[in-house]
Amino acid sequence: MRIGLTVSHYTATVKLVVLGAGALGSIVAGHLAHAGQEVILIARGDRARHVQDHGITLAGLSDFTARCHVVTDPKAVRATDVLIVTVKTYDTAAALAPLRGLDVGAVLSVQNGVLKDEQLIDAFGADRTLGAAAFFAGEVLPSGAARFTLDGGLSVGELPTGTSPRVHRLVDALTSAGVKATAAPDIRSIEWSKFAAWVGGMALAVLARLETYKVFLDPDIALIGARLIRETGAIATKQGIALQDVPPFLVKRLTGGTEAEAVETLRAFGALLQARAPTHRVSGLQDVERGRPLEVDETFGDLVSKAASLGVPVPTIDVAYRLIRGIDRGLR
Repeated sequence: MRIGLTVSHYTATVKLVVLGAGALGSIVAGHLAHAGQEVILIARGDRARHVQDHGITLAGLSDFTARCHVVTDPKAVRATDVLIVTVKTYDTAAALAPLRGLDVGAVLSVQNGVLKDEQLIDAFGADRTLGAAAFFAGEVLPSGAARFTLDGGLSVGELPTGTSPRVHRLVDALTSAGVKATAAPDIRSIEWSKFAAWVGGMALAVLARLETYKVFLDPDIALIGARLIRETGAIATKQGIALQDVPPFLVKRLTGGTEAEAVETLRAFGALLQARAPTHRVSGLQDVERGRPLEVDETFGDLVSKAASLGVPVPTIDVAYRLIRGIDRGLR
């Protein structure tokens, strides 16, 4: 049983398994494979066949094709040092079920929301679960290539707080493969800060059907975004979790000042995206355009549930949740 990750694992090679071959999974597995790391990609259906036949092709911020070991039956994977979960939130339970007996040293998720950590702890135990927050993004193109559109890196830490030798060794392994990673002693704060920013961006993009920079640049849409982010921040604060600025997301500033100041901060962020990542579209917008289900209940629904149990009013989040859940029902 792999309770931890030993130095020998990292001085020689790190065995990594990436669960899910969407944009994030392709970006992570592609970089690891390109760098010669020992990585297995668990995928399914047409996507699995494409990667088996053609490899992982990245475009945009990275430009290469790498061959990767693809597995379609998760039960075929018996042991690994690290499991990185990248599947959509609504697929988590089904995707983790066949891996519950996996001999694994550490597991982490780059999924949206904060429910992910609870799900990993339930499946693998608290001693194996790390916190993580991904600030990179992309989309799988019709050609099968994954376009890498935003590279803000990956934060990893022990839960609820702290770092450890295994965190630093994992960060070193990822960084050496070209995946910008940072050891974070306050990972729960970072997860919630990233989640607050995601709530605003996802809701606005899905409802407005616009590129990310456009929703933040518009003053009326940005106002709704500010309210969504600030309500999410109130839920975190009620739990004793301090939010922070996690560049390029100035979440502490967004939640700490006035609503008007938050709107201007979001509009400035929109201008930054227009200059640096004009093609970036949140994954939820990509899903709507392709008629795929949305990440609703495990993200917005989880927020509404937490807010109710804590006695925190979240009127804007509640409206967004119901609208997006209605859109999701129409897509299923």
